[in-house]
Amino acid sequence: MTAAWKSRPPLSRAAVARLVQLAGVFDVVTAVFPEQRERMAMLVEFMPAAGILSARAATAAAGVTLVYLGNGLRRGKHRAWQLAVALAGAAVLLHVLKGLDFDAAAVSAALLAMLILVRGGFRAVPDPRSRWRAFTAFTGFAATGFLLGLTEIAIRADHLIGAPGVVQWVLHAALGLLGVTGPVRFARPWAADTVSLTTGTFGLLAVIVAAVLLLQTAERRPERSQADDERLRELLGRYGGNDSLGYFALREDKALLWAPNGKAAVAYRVVRGVSLAAGDPIGVEAAWPEAIAVWLADCAVHGWTPAVLGCGRSGGTAYRRHGLDVIELGDEAVIDVGAFTLQGRPMRAVRQAVNRMSRAGYTCTVVRQRDLSAEEMDAVLRAADVFRDGHVERGFSMALSRLGDPRDGDCLLVLARDDQQRLRGVLQFVPWGADGLSLDLMRGDRSADNGLTELMVVTAIEAGASLGVRRVSLNFAVLRSVFARAEELGAGPVLRLWHRLLRLMSGLWQIESLYRANAKYLPTWQPRYLCFPTARDLPRIAVAALTAEAFLPAGRSVPAGTPTTVAA
Repeated sequence: MTAAWKSRPPLSRAAVARLVQLAGVFDVVTAVFPEQRERMAMLVEFMPAAGILSARAATAAAGVTLVYLGNGLRRGKHRAWQLAVALAGAAVLLHVLKGLDFDAAAVSAALLAMLILVRGGFRAVPDPRSRWRAFTAFTGFAATGFLLGLTEIAIRADHLIGAPGVVQWVLHAALGLLGVTGPVRFARPWAADTVSLTTGTFGLLAVIVAAVLLLQTAERRPERSQADDERLRELLGRYGGNDSLGYFALREDKALLWAPNGKAAVAYRVVRGVSLAAGDPIGVEAAWPEAIAVWLADCAVHGWTPAVLGCGRSGGTAYRRHGLDVIELGDEAVIDVGAFTLQGRPMRAVRQAVNRMSRAGYTCTVVRQRDLSAEEMDAVLRAADVFRDGHVERGFSMALSRLGDPRDGDCLLVLARDDQQRLRGVLQFVPWGADGLSLDLMRGDRSADNGLTELMVVTAIEAGASLGVRRVSLNFAVLRSVFARAEELGAGPVLRLWHRLLRLMSGLWQIESLYRANAKYLPTWQPRYLCFPTARDLPRIAVAALTAEAFLPAGRSVPAGTPTTVAA
């Protein structure tokens, strides 16, 4: 299937982006290398040396900015195209002013002509707020540089040549922002250099920061009506058993895009210019292609990079048919309730932990959230807040990030108490269709005896049969196959090196510990996938995903719309 978002315009945008970046590198190179002496001798007769140097610096700055604009052009941003056109036109003049370099000017002119010819491919909707942010930043930096330059001139008023007035001071400081030498002359050359450096630096900062802000991608705040939530819950009621992550689409920081017939939807969140979907589309599988097409078209309109975190095999196949690349991200641990047992040597560690906790007087209660009284729910909320590790609520693709919301009455809670009936641990499972549970929240008192988590998990699994539950999804293990294969006989050097690297990363993100914590229950491993446009987008997607999961600061991205705990 030909993807709409990968039709001719996006392919031509990628080619244009590469050409613009190559032209930017060319501009930097020509600004660094000296011009021919004959040309410089002719030029200095008409232009002061300071102006020539300023033109060279401006050419280099224009080249660097063109390289930066390549990423925006690749995503079809109209403002990136506008800036590229302006810089290409300016470079034509700058190449002449810096050394009568007509050959380089011809290259910039050709680039300008090419950009004008392909203008129809760059129509991504900009963030309406970015224009004012850029204007504010430009004005702020320029005004600061101007005032500092004016102050430096005033401080050295006794060391000026002649008697320039305040108007000339103002003109000198203003021209300094452009890198041009003004009319004021200093008795000491270092004083002139200081003023030029101050004003020129702030002028360059004003342009660079304004350009960066102007190119920032619009980030949509999720706007979901009650009707949207009702439609989504209806789809989950009918098709929620297809994906253990389906219920997490109810997070309020996720927006929804629907198939035209309303039978499927993609839940996503825009973070740092990446439209992050999670899991498979919700709804009837036959309508997935239409929902995916709507989502990808929305990405193209806004210049967002599409990415999918943790989709299953069916979802990965559907996204791949729409032009996205797919790689395995890790595995989800799924327990078959009917086959689960604590007997046997492989389950010895779990069995001993559960028995130890039982002998210590710990007990667990399994209850639907809707069956708790208001007082009991308040106690659970207080305990969950006390047990939380830190103040940041992590999770996005595989977490609901709320507890106690009356809308989540079907969620299953496992409450662990010690021999004095003090609440020491809380697990929350969200529905996975009519016969499954998916682990959402796991909180425990760090001062409790070792084995608390094992006791709660085993209690939930063993209670499954009486609740009509056939399967339980536990945590997700990133790149599980690397750890598993590295332990096998004959593991190669590349695999062992990759394994060592992941173990080092586990110190920050608990990659290995999550795998070990899941593996001891002897689950069935179900692969989960990452979908993305091209390999060069992976760094951007990784930053966006870590931001969405709250492992990196959120910056300008939309904050989670749901509090950690909600009063019942």
